[in-house]
Amino acid sequence: MSRWNVLRSLCPNGIDPTQFSQITLQLNNNPHLALRFFNWTQSNSICNHTLSSYSTIIHLFARARLYKHAYRTIRIAVRTSQYDEQHCRFDSPPLNLFHTLVKTYQRCGSSPFVFDLLIKACFESRKLDPSIQIVRMLLSRGISPKVTTLNSLIFRVCKSRGFDAGYAIYREVFQLDEPKSEILKRGSGFKVNPNVHTYNELMLCCYQDALFEKVGEIWNQMVCARNAYSYALMMASLCDEGRVEDAEKLWEEMRNEGIEPDVVSYNTMIGGFCKIGDVGRAEEFYREMTSSGIETTASTYDHLVNGYCNIGDVDSALLVYKDMYRKDLCPGASTLDAMTRLLCDKGRAKEALQLVRKAIGKFGMVPKGNSYEALIKGLCAEGRMEEAFKVQAEMVGKGFQPNSEIYGAFIDGHVREGNEELAGALRKEMLQTQI
Repeated sequence: MSRWNVLRSLCPNGIDPTQFSQITLQLNNNPHLALRFFNWTQSNSICNHTLSSYSTIIHLFARARLYKHAYRTIRIAVRTSQYDEQHCRFDSPPLNLFHTLVKTYQRCGSSPFVFDLLIKACFESRKLDPSIQIVRMLLSRGISPKVTTLNSLIFRVCKSRGFDAGYAIYREVFQLDEPKSEILKRGSGFKVNPNVHTYNELMLCCYQDALFEKVGEIWNQMVCARNAYSYALMMASLCDEGRVEDAEKLWEEMRNEGIEPDVVSYNTMIGGFCKIGDVGRAEEFYREMTSSGIETTASTYDHLVNGYCNIGDVDSALLVYKDMYRKDLCPGASTLDAMTRLLCDKGRAKEALQLVRKAIGKFGMVPKGNSYEALIKGLCAEGRMEEAFKVQAEMVGKGFQPNSEIYGAFIDGHVREGNEELAGALRKEMLQTQI
């Protein structure tokens, strides 16, 4: 008979949560045995666990750095806490578990990281308000979560409630507006400082919301060493404002600081120069990028193709696009659209159609409505009416309805072929559909 069966025979009616906690505390120096004991009580329904017993084993796991098991048990405890009326003081399950973890913390000789795991569980469950409350209660007790946890909180607040809300949380959790005397009262070493990732998260949120001025404000607030991503975000902000020369100065500063540019940095500068029509300078960055051994991405090629399309250089755009296609890099929908429209504008609609067909076949892309319109107008202009009709049927199948431009292209095409009857019928149809 195994020792587990022996133990079960000694406890025919199971054990209560208090007994479980007492036994677990005796296993503090043998966390793996405690884990097997906990799993045994679960799989055999030996103990009807409460938040208190869950907290004991969670603390033991955290102390032993068995973080995966601690996190999994936290998730279980949060889900089942609604049935533990004795320990449910709050309406929020995570807050109930937090309260119990605090009460049992000293007795179990736990690790502060247990609270980071609880906050992470809140993030995963999309419970933002409880995570904010937990951080505030920890700070009031002189305990700070890890900076990575605080960064995640700031980012989530920014994403769900906007930059201003996220920035307010940033200043609160890092106690930037609190007098130093108040912080010192809680004990030395308590205050956690923001790191480069904190600032990067804030700049990213600003950039995604097109708050370019605020990107610069955060940049100027940085009191730690910047990394390549910091520079990439600031350069991207400047490029989007059309200040590519200022972005290039920042690039030189980055190199002078001994920071090696990464793929994001190169793509940022390539995209910036392409937007202002200086594709030659963008190509210089591209060649430097490849000679440095940095792998190009779909974004690299998207920038270059769109850059050449913007200046009307169809052959160079096509050359870069074909290189992208050979490397199995999927173009963006806007890139495919730009190539399609440029080829059609240059009287190369058949070539544009082949390009679109290959993109659909290889990458499963769905062309934009503008792409279909350009193809139909181009094919009609070249007298390829049957192919134009096939494209129009495909367009309707994708949910795009013909507009007056498309009707006009078909009408003009039929007129050029001398088919006035079909042209007249289309005119009537166009009027009936009120296009």
